[in-house]
Amino acid sequence: MQTIDMASTELRELNSTLQAQSKKTDDAEWVIENTRGAHALAVGLDAPIKVTVKGSTGYYCAGMNKQADVHVTGSVGPGVAENMISGSVIVEGDASQYAGATGHGGLLVIKGNASSRCGISMKGIDIVVHGNVGHMSAFMAQSGNLVILGDAGDALGDSLYEARLFVRGKVKSLGADCIEKEMRPEHLEFLADILKRAGADAKPEEFKRYGSARKLYNFNVDHADEY
Repeated sequence: MQTIDMASTELRELNSTLQAQSKKTDDAEWVIENTRGAHALAVGLDAPIKVTVKGSTGYYCAGMNKQADVHVTGSVGPGVAENMISGSVIVEGDASQYAGATGHGGLLVIKGNASSRCGISMKGIDIVVHGNVGHMSAFMAQSGNLVILGDAGDALGDSLYEARLFVRGKVKSLGADCIEKEMRPEHLEFLADILKRAGADAKPEEFKRYGSARKLYNFNVDHADEY
């Protein structure tokens, strides 16, 4: 296990060291200390390594992650796991705006609450939020899954495409073209698996599913007010 102390190591050097790791690396586990809210920490990783970030971070932590498993023991600023491709990012605390934005794959777990626009324009990522999410979450979400154990704010799933949204708590309001949908056996099976992977203490039967009504895929003058 390698330890990097940000009290004596510059951010650029830290990221360069982690980005230089490969599939053949002998240094598979890393610990980052004294983060002091640093921005763009552990970004652009592309190796099956484990990175533990002790403390809270600023914006874009673990952005563009590929293969790596990143574990943040504190909270994170805006854009955590932005554009993630694969691997996992686990946040023990809260997440600010647009967590998991444009993510293409992998698993993002937020054990606290997530602010507004969680999962905006998600493109295949799986996101599990143990707490609540703010307004406009899953806005224009194209594919992937957003699982919310708590409540959702205004305009959930506004203008979404084929992403699936699962909410255990209350939804303040649904966005344009987002509707409640039937919970089928395959959805319960999926939830059982992802909740287990995310360490979430909840039952699949407690959730409701939301998705696109598909009325906005093509322009229709009868729905002009919804665009």
